[in-house]
Amino acid sequence: MGNLELTSEEEKELLSFIERYYHDLRVEIANTDDREFRRTLKHKEGVIRNILDRMKVTNI
Repeated sequence: MGNLELTSEEEKELLSFIERYYHDLRVEIANTDDREFRRTLKHKEGVIRNILDRMKVTNI
């Protein structure tokens, strides 16, 4: 996949959106009893955490 160029404002909004989604995802994981669904959510959590970490490094 190619690169996406964002303005500073767009980048801040995207980061904020992803952080809110990540928080909601962690709540969902905590409230999920189904092991298979929890495993799927934990995989998504790892992917999102990786994206957040990379975005924060580029914003320093």
